[in-house]
Parts: sequence; structure tokens; C-alpha cells
Amino acid sequence: MDPGGASRRSGGSAERWRGHILRQLQHRDRVQSAMFQDLIRFYTRLLEKTCLTKGLLSPAHRPPSGASNRPSLQQQNSNLKTTTGELAYKVLELQQQIRIEERVLQEQRTRLQAEERRLAAAADAKRTLREQVERVGEENRTLKTAYDALLQRQREAESNLRAEKEKQERILEDMMQQKKQAAARMNHRNERRSRARQATVQKELQTAARSTVVVDSSSSDATSPRDGDQDKSAGRGPTRLFRSASSPRFFFSSRFSIREMFEKKRGHSVHSREEDLPYPVGICLSARVPARPLQVLEAHEQGINAARFSFGSDLLATGGTDRVIKLWDVRAGSLTHRATLDGSTEGITCVEFDPTGRRILGASHNKSALLWFLDDSVPKVTLTGHSRKVTAARFTCAPHQVVTGSTDRTVRLWDLTRAACVQQGEVASFCSDLVCSESSIISGHFDCKIRVWDLRTVSCVQELPSPGRVTSLDLSSDRRQLLSCCRDDCLQLLDLRWSNDRMCFRADGFKCGGDSNKAVISPDGCYLAAGSVDGAVYVWNVSKGNLETRLPDQHSSSITAVSWSLSGEYVVSVDRSRRAVLWSDI
Repeated sequence: MDPGGASRRSGGSAERWRGHILRQLQHRDRVQSAMFQDLIRFYTRLLEKTCLTKGLLSPAHRPPSGASNRPSLQQQNSNLKTTTGELAYKVLELQQQIRIEERVLQEQRTRLQAEERRLAAAADAKRTLREQVERVGEENRTLKTAYDALLQRQREAESNLRAEKEKQERILEDMMQQKKQAAARMNHRNERRSRARQATVQKELQTAARSTVVVDSSSSDATSPRDGDQDKSAGRGPTRLFRSASSPRFFFSSRFSIREMFEKKRGHSVHSREEDLPYPVGICLSARVPARPLQVLEAHEQGINAARFSFGSDLLATGGTDRVIKLWDVRAGSLTHRATLDGSTEGITCVEFDPTGRRILGASHNKSALLWFLDDSVPKVTLTGHSRKVTAARFTCAPHQVVTGSTDRTVRLWDLTRAACVQQGEVASFCSDLVCSESSIISGHFDCKIRVWDLRTVSCVQELPSPGRVTSLDLSSDRRQLLSCCRDDCLQLLDLRWSNDRMCFRADGFKCGGDSNKAVISPDGCYLAAGSVDGAVYVWNVSKGNLETRLPDQHSSSITAVSWSLSGEYVVSVDRSRRAVLWSDI
């Protein structure tokens, strides 16, 4: 080791410490000088007064020798004592102020030390936070890289999903087309077999007519070949349900008929044409054909999907893609907003009043149906269980039961007292709409079929062909006629009483605007109304079978639903651009 180098280092360290101590002393001198300026000022004044006192005792101020010295000395002593007392009092005051200033200085030093400690702690915290920020930034960059990779995978997955959906739709369309072709081939074979059987029976009848019959007089009865042939022909078994899927007319077997489902049996008598239905409706004697708009308003914030008048015709409900149902008072030819029913998380597809007018049922895209009371905006019951959107929800004749149809290919019967599904029927196609009678449910489907269900077991008991994909169904007030709107721009009216005759209604310019376009029968059953893509309302005359009127120029987009009040006085139409129009002939 180098002793000289160590001594030099120790000497340099001592020089630095001495310089640091000198700077600290100078700083303290400046600080204390500033704090003791008042003391110095008072001390200077004290010196001045002391000099004044000394001047009083100087020879220049002594009295002449000839005068009396005793009174002047006493006066001077008195003045001196007074001045000395004042100076002593001031010295005490200054000492007290010095002590106060020293305490303040000590407190300031203490606070300064505390602030220095806090500053050091803040500096440490700053360094720690800076390190944390660097770590978080590195983690964010890593997460951003992972997020970008996941986003790319999501886009690829969405592309694959869209491709799979398109493939699934194509496969479904191919399956439906194959089923149609298979049904057509089956109908063709059945027609050929029927014609062959008819030809065989005709030939046998002709042979039996040409043959001679020998009658034995001793016999009590005689048997002809014709009777045997008839017995053979009668034993061929029951006939099939329809003649052909393409035939304009079709007949039902003797085991089951729609008439038995929709009309009330009385004992063992035959049901007459004039017999009343279980729930006759005698509200409207003659419906008015709408001629002009009474009111046009923007009813919702988005497109409107459904509209329905109450049984009293004084209230209108509209449901839209803005997830709410709005209630409107119908008075003196105008609509006044009454209430808004919310609670659905997605758009409303169907609305329905119960016969009492106190409850309203709505179907929603969120795979559920909701039940409201008119005096409460919050849903009372929510029916969940469908796996896809609910397209239709209707009250049955029982006050505690509801029927729903969905695109998950099921029809469900619900008990409102338990908010539970009690029966479920499955079908091979999406359900677009349904209606209910006393003992039956009728549903329309995308596979061009109308199905009849037994309300007690929710089992399909009949299938009726439709000219196109069914978008909506509506029953007449007397429950004897069924209206279906189809995607082939046709309205089909089916008579449910006897032979189930069909009538098709078309018009130039009328085009069905979507898979949920809703048409309606007038309360008296004399007219049909539906909205078109061109924004016009078309009204047909049932008895004449032609177009009665066309109401244009009020809708700027495709009409989604039309509703006719049970009083027959008003018609309302709604469209995709959130507009509602109230029509009448007034």
C-alpha cells in the first residue's frame, strides 16, 4: 500500500468536508441575518438612545455653577431611570421575539427535514413506478402481439363460419328441393296407381255388366258378380289424404278432418253449417275499406315488425327492432302514445293482446317470449327455452296457456302460471307464424307447408300444401277461414268448414317483402289486406276475387305488417323505416 496516496486522499476528503462546512455556515449566516434584521434594527435604536443619554450627562449640558444643582440632578436621575426602564422592557421584548424566532426556525428545520425525507421517498417511488411502467409496457406489447394473432384467427374463423353457413344453407336448399322432387314423384306414382285402379275397376264393372245372371227361384237370395266386384273394390283400403300436392282442391279422409278440429261437436249429431263456433265474435257487421290516411307518424326509432289492435279496437300495439313495444290510444281517427313496454334485449317479432285486453304477449329475437300487463312496463313473465329466435307467440283459448313458434323447428305450449313448457312439437322446417283455435294450432313453415296440431298433445295431425314459403297466418273472426301469405307473392284463403276450398289472390305490383310479412283478414271476412315492397297497401275483395283498392304514397320502404281493427273502422300499416300509417274511409 502507498501511505502517501492514502494521506493525500484523506487530505482531499478533509478539504471537501471543510468546504462543505464553510458553505453550510455561510448559508446559516445568511438565513439568520435575514431572520434577525428586526433585532439588529431595535439594537441600533437602543444604541442611539444610549448615546442620547450619555449626551445628557456631558459637561456641555450641565447647568451653570451659580444655579442650584440638587433639583436638576434629581430630574436627570428620574429621566435616566425612565429611559433605562424603557430600554430594559424593550430588551425583554426583543429577547422574547428572539426565542419565538428560534422556535419558528426550529420548526422550519424540522419540516424541511421531513420534506427532504418525503422527497427521497417520492424519488424512490418514482423510480419504482418507472420500472413498473417499463414492465407494463413490455407486457402490453406482448399482449398486443397476442391480440393481433387472436384477431387474425377470429377473422379466419368468421370467414370459415360464413362459408359453413352458406354451405349449410345450400345443403338445406338442396334437401328441400330433393324433398319437393320426391313428393312430386310420389304424387305422380300415386296418380298413376289411382288411374290404374280406376281403369281396373271400370273394366271389371263393364265385364260384370256384360255377363248374364242366372237366378234360382228356389233360392232365397241371389248373388251377382257385380256385388262381389263391389265388395272387392270396397275392400281395397282407405283412400289417401290428398289427390295431389299440385291439385287446387284436396279432400280429407273420414278418420280426421279440419272441420272436426275447428267446430264443436254436440252429441252424435252431424255439425251443421250454421252452428256457432265456441268463441263467436260479433263485433263487426261490415268492415270499411280504407281510402285515405288519417295519420302518419314515426312510431319507433328503428324498423317496425308487428302491429296489432286490441279486441276493443281502442288500443294499438307496435313492436320493432328497437326492442320495445309501444302502445297507442286510438281516438277520433288519431294515434296517441300511451306507454312503452321494454325488457327485451333484441327486436320484437310479434305482438298479441289477450281477449281481456289487460295483457300483451310479444315474441323476440332473443329466443324468448315475454308477457306484460298494460299498466306495467316491465315484463311479468319471460318464457325461455327456444334455441333460436321466436317468430310467433299467441294466446290459446285457455287464459293461462300460450303457444310459441320458432326458427329452431319447434312449436311449444307454455303454462303461464309456472312459466314452463308443458308440451313441445318438432317439425322439419322453420315456423314463421301460427294461430290458435279452441282445440288446434295451425302453423306456417318455410317448407311450403301449413301444419295442424292437436292442442292437447302438440302433435301434428295434418299437413296442408302451400304455393310458397309461408310468411304469416290469420284466422277470420268466425274461425272458418284461414289466410296465408306466401313468398311467391300470393295470398291464399282456405275454407276450413267443408271441402277446404282454396282461393289465391294476386295483383300486379304486389310483392311480398320478407319472410315475416304479415297479412290480415277484415273482421267481417269480406276483404284481405297486405303490404308490398313498393310501400303500398293492397286490399282484395273476397267475394269478387279481385283487387278492391291500392293505397300508395305513404310508405317509403317495404311494409312489414298490416292490422285491421275488430270494429272494422281502421287499418294500420307499418314498415321497415319506423313509419306507421292509420287508414280509414272517413
